Amino acid sequence: MCYVGKPDLPWLDLNYICIYLPIHAFSLIYAVHVKDINIHAEDIKMIKLVITKLRNVFLPQNFTKRGELEAVRCDTKSEILKRGCPVSMIIDPDSTLHKIRDKPLSVGKTPVQIQPQEIRLELRPGQPYTFDFTFKRADGYPVDLYYLMDLSYSMNDDLKNVKNLGIGLLNSLKRITGYARIGFGSFVDKTLLPFTDTNEEKLQKPCPREETECEPAFGYKHVLSLTDDGKNFEEMVSQQRISGNLDTPEGSLDAIMQAVTCNKIGWGNSTRLLVLATDAGFHMAGDGKLAGILEPNQEACQLDDKNMYIKSNLWDYPSVGQIARKLEEQNIQPIFAVTETVADVYRELSKLIPKSEVGVLSNDSSNVVNLIVEAYNKLSSNIIVTHDNLPEDIAVTYKDCGGQKEHSDKGTCNNVNIGKEVTFSVTVKALKCIDEKTFNIGPLGFNEKLTVRVKTRCECECDNELNDKHKHCNKQGSVVCGTCSCNSGFLGQRCECSLGQKDEAALKAQCRKDNSTECEGRGDCECGVCKCHLTEAGNSYYGPHCECDDEHCEKYQNKLCGGNGDCKCGECKCKDGFEGAACHCKKSKDGCITTSGSECHGRGKCMCNQCICERGYKGPKCGSCPSCSLPSVHLIPKQSHRPILYSQWNVEHISNVENETFYHFLNYESTSFFVNTI
Repeated sequence: MCYVGKPDLPWLDLNYICIYLPIHAFSLIYAVHVKDINIHAEDIKMIKLVITKLRNVFLPQNFTKRGELEAVRCDTKSEILKRGCPVSMIIDPDSTLHKIRDKPLSVGKTPVQIQPQEIRLELRPGQPYTFDFTFKRADGYPVDLYYLMDLSYSMNDDLKNVKNLGIGLLNSLKRITGYARIGFGSFVDKTLLPFTDTNEEKLQKPCPREETECEPAFGYKHVLSLTDDGKNFEEMVSQQRISGNLDTPEGSLDAIMQAVTCNKIGWGNSTRLLVLATDAGFHMAGDGKLAGILEPNQEACQLDDKNMYIKSNLWDYPSVGQIARKLEEQNIQPIFAVTETVADVYRELSKLIPKSEVGVLSNDSSNVVNLIVEAYNKLSSNIIVTHDNLPEDIAVTYKDCGGQKEHSDKGTCNNVNIGKEVTFSVTVKALKCIDEKTFNIGPLGFNEKLTVRVKTRCECECDNELNDKHKHCNKQGSVVCGTCSCNSGFLGQRCECSLGQKDEAALKAQCRKDNSTECEGRGDCECGVCKCHLTEAGNSYYGPHCECDDEHCEKYQNKLCGGNGDCKCGECKCKDGFEGAACHCKKSKDGCITTSGSECHGRGKCMCNQCICERGYKGPKCGSCPSCSLPSVHLIPKQSHRPILYSQWNVEHISNVENETFYHFLNYESTSFFVNTI
């Protein structure tokens, strides 16, 4: 539109034409008075003034001053504002989140229970970023249950009941989840003293004599991989026989480690449950030393062709920490089905293992199905969200689904029924600038994980649209972060230099003095010419190679050039009447002339209005010589009267003459005196 103005302004009426001024994001239309085809000089002057002001307001100004490094564009916000950068031009990016995979929550054969599934965080160091993580427990999610049973002799009655467990347990689980599989493994302990009687007969039959069916002593044995065939489970378990050992604790942790790490178990994409059935406590790391075992547990599967644990007598028992870590890594939730006598021991163990439950077995394990179903319901309704090993310099905290408590290691939500959607608040912070790192967040006991990719925003980022013919760059380049990125064949801050027949190296060589640093490190080489930077005081370096400045000359009495000259290209140019490297010398010789009119008594040179004496002479005007031979001596006989002073007496040397008195005649400033030396 064309702004015409108010009618009461005589200089603004329809006799004005509209001048179009393009100003980047918008266009300004300015009215100019016309008489025929001539514009008055006053109008032209006014137009120029208005255009200048408008350009100063609207056109982007170069933030850096002439010769200033582009690095000054990056600074604290307060400093950039102080330098005059408009708020709208400041690039100060916040931390951001980009969702890479964000499938909606769903049920079915391959349910989606967490959302999002993969994100990328771009974080400002020290600035926390909070996002929501949603979980919905799907109906019909499959269950894998591995039954790990203690076959020491005290569990004899329990084995008889477990042999008929398969079909009933499967049916109970299927009523909850729709699909389930079960497997079986057994354990006793290491076959070394003091854990097991190593008498050969006892190794083959560690049970009491009256027991006819007895399995030879063993550590751990995998019996049946996970299957949905309950009858097969019962058949395989019915073939198992009781065994025995010496001491009360069992090798439970050895067995758990193998069940967790061995692929033969057949763990699937499911809720993974490991049921440990025992009536005794457990050995742990360090106990193996009692049998001379020094090698720590290596947290690896070691089953032979018969599915027996072959490192039982070579590796120590695992620690509780190792067991907890491996269970969490494999998303396996343990259920400790134990007798009342050891229930407290396993309750303490459960405190150290997230997502674990303790159930009390009856004396013959007849309640094991109900125990497992009850424990499963507790485990599946209590959701714990946590992360795997965090990269260095990344911190993560969680808020519970109620949003009340904040924790540094996990978020919890209890009593989550099937189909209920819960949201956890997750906060991630990068402590410093880092390369891109990745870690996972997810609910314990579930295979689904949120992949979090983290990178830091530690450099000035610019969102300029690329335009390889930008006017600011002489239409030979693009503006990137306020500076020109030149097209091929062009150089310079504004791409003003065409390489032509020269290459870039040849042009840069022109900016080096005696093959030294480019522009002496004080400027930028543009088109073979040095464009000098500013000095610390805000003045400009100058000279063909920026070799000159007017701030680094000699000082006298802490004044540049003694205050008696001007500093030009590192040298003092003295004012009239002064000389010297720091203009500290007066050209006058008044301070060197004696009363007799001689200069420094002829024994020195006058420099800077001061006598510089010859060797051996001292004094302001070189009048003293303590180490010299006596300059004047007069000899008179002993009987003679005291001599009269004559200035012309001048004896070059003294002879040792008998019966004579020696008088030394010294002339200082026309003052004569005698000294009687003998």
